[in-house]
Amino acid sequence: MARQRPAPRHLARKSARAAANVVDSSGWLEYVDDGPNAGAFEPAILAVERLIVPTICLLEVFKRMLREKGEDAALEVVSQMRQGLVVDLDADLALEAGRLGLELKLPLADSAIFATARLHAATLWTQDEHFDGMDGVCYIPRPVAHDVDLSDDRP
Repeated sequence: MARQRPAPRHLARKSARAAANVVDSSGWLEYVDDGPNAGAFEPAILAVERLIVPTICLLEVFKRMLREKGEDAALEVVSQMRQGLVVDLDADLALEAGRLGLELKLPLADSAIFATARLHAATLWTQDEHFDGMDGVCYIPRPVAHDVDLSDDRP
């Protein structure tokens, strides 16, 4: 029996400029782990011609995959991520991320990811609840029992 996946809540305003997509680290990890919401992220991830990948996502996903599944698996995921347009965190983007982080009370990595999405007029695909209701975001609620921890608390 096929697993039913929740439909994403498209909170972004529909417009021609929303053709690009940024998938945050929680979305990438959900997809590669074939979690309950994997199918919701699949269209954005597979549309590589419209995929924007912030370097902070490369860091977070690589580190988590390296820790949990080993270097080969981590490099395989990074290879898939690099099929999109990888965007470096330069000085101007860092300053904009700082502004957005302060204004919206976002954690550091999420500030950089959201600033990257805005810079490229892209829809941000995420499971992070603090993005729920924001313009330019496709928020996909996590199932209650499934949580992706990106913290550095574990060795």
